[in-house]
Amino acid sequence: MITPSFLKNGDGVAIIATARKVSESEIQPAVEFFEGKGLKVCTGKNLYQSYHQFAGNDEQRAGDLQWALDDPAIKAILIARGGYGSVRLLEHINFTGFLKNPKWLVGYSDVTVFHSALHGIGVASLHATMPLNFTKNAEATESMYAALSGQLTHTVTEENFSNRWGTSQGELIGGNLSLLYSLCGTPYDIDTAGKILFIEDLDEYLYHIDRMMMQLKLSGKLKHLKGLIVGGMTDMKDNAIPFGKLPEEIILDAVAEYDYPVCFDFPAGHIDRNLAMYFGRKVELKVEEKTVLTYL
Repeated sequence: MITPSFLKNGDGVAIIATARKVSESEIQPAVEFFEGKGLKVCTGKNLYQSYHQFAGNDEQRAGDLQWALDDPAIKAILIARGGYGSVRLLEHINFTGFLKNPKWLVGYSDVTVFHSALHGIGVASLHATMPLNFTKNAEATESMYAALSGQLTHTVTEENFSNRWGTSQGELIGGNLSLLYSLCGTPYDIDTAGKILFIEDLDEYLYHIDRMMMQLKLSGKLKHLKGLIVGGMTDMKDNAIPFGKLPEEIILDAVAEYDYPVCFDFPAGHIDRNLAMYFGRKVELKVEEKTVLTYL
């Protein structure tokens, strides 16, 4: 797995939008944040375009992403926000130039499709807060910058009554559960064998969480894991006739026959305290009274 170089003073970072549209006022705090860290901020020429709900049409959004991937002066690519639309760009992107000059790609939620694509070509990436959210939680923003500058060493979480204790090591992969589910069977599907999987989700019905976990189980993605980390399962919904299980119970049922540590309420995902995680890095997961995720 290739780990991009960490940022240093004067490096260039790009802010682009691959999904929903954004306004200049929403992104300006991120520009000021990075400039305050001594970095040079470049924005995609189509960043503030509007096409229905998207930040420009597919061609415009893909063009900005291709520019950021190819430009050797850009050392990190910040996806402005999530929503929907990044998956529409995958078949239009060429990673040849990117592989010659690997750089950090940063984001979560809809950005899961890019994390999965980079996993497939062997390049680490950063699951972290995005420019739209920089004013929501200072700890999340500083965690993102610490990761980009090579200072993220570990994350500690409190005990959760649903946790399954144990210690294991493996490469950390994953992202938004709905996006991972949608990529199954495509060229961007992830290989989970021998790895530690992170999942999170937002605004889903409980029965659909069960459907997605069953898909992961039946496709063999849960069987050979070294560990499972569950982040925010935020704003879950139920039907008029209750499904009858909490998200933790649904997930534990899906992995009941496997013997590896499971951690819930990890501070990442669709929550304000969305702390950074290196995908593609080897980690140690220790789930005891407190959970410690250490980057090796």
